[in-house]
Amino acid sequence: MLPRIVEVSNDSRHLSLYRGFMLVTQSGAERKEVGRVALDDMGALIANAHGLSYTNNLLVALAERGVPFVLCGSNHNVAGMLWPIDGHHQQAHRFEAQIDCKEPARKRMWAAIVKAKLQNQAAVLMASGSNATGLLRLSKMVKSGDAGNTEAQGARQYWQALLGSNFRRNQEADGLNALLNYGYTVLRAATARAVVAAGLHPSIGLHHSHDNNAMRLVDDLMEPFRPTIDWHVWQMQSQGMDSVDDQTKRTLVKCLYMDLVTDLGKTPVIVAIQKLATSVAQVMLKERSKLDLPMPGIPVKPIRMDGE
Repeated sequence: MLPRIVEVSNDSRHLSLYRGFMLVTQSGAERKEVGRVALDDMGALIANAHGLSYTNNLLVALAERGVPFVLCGSNHNVAGMLWPIDGHHQQAHRFEAQIDCKEPARKRMWAAIVKAKLQNQAAVLMASGSNATGLLRLSKMVKSGDAGNTEAQGARQYWQALLGSNFRRNQEADGLNALLNYGYTVLRAATARAVVAAGLHPSIGLHHSHDNNAMRLVDDLMEPFRPTIDWHVWQMQSQGMDSVDDQTKRTLVKCLYMDLVTDLGKTPVIVAIQKLATSVAQVMLKERSKLDLPMPGIPVKPIRMDGE
């Protein structure tokens, strides 16, 4: 079974541990149960409400299972994340490999990630009926470390072609920007889980280097998968949906369970993320030479999820 991304967005909820389950109850004197989720089935827990309460026992149980606990701030952006200190039996060895990884190797990996992102952005544009020639040309120009900053050049072309000439990516804005924020929050949580499970340290990145960012590697590795979210936000816009609500949130979470094409066949996005994180560790350990990246394209038919 694939890990489930669970979001709690109702202020009047209390989360606690009960016999291997996360118990969700109505806050107040009665504490009426409204649901429960098996901890072993969870891939991440997203707290997207300011009035939530939860027990320390639950947070410890999540950490022991490698399940990130994501705290959302304004406009559905990640404000903080709790993750385990132990994620892999070779964790210390892999931390050392991260620290020792030379700059040329980091630059080669980042170039491969940028190229994959541009190719997937081009696939989204083609699927939406827009011209992707510019992005495909840029994807062939990516140099080690993306010295020519083709990622930023591509973004300038991409957003206007996909969401219109008036669209500007702004994390503080509502509408489509808020939908993108939420989708990226879900994607970031899944990537954080993959990074920890691969025995890597999330703050030792390949390219992202902001001093106040503790998730630099997470932000590096989620880049090729961002177009998956963009594609579904474009579809929502086409259907007149431009706000974050229960329906659009469910759709964006399901993005992680749709299939991407790889060299070995179709693989759910959430599994492709794990494969990429694992391959980063293997490249750093000199066990392989290339990253495990999905082939260019948009996600296809989703798998069936429990409870549907």
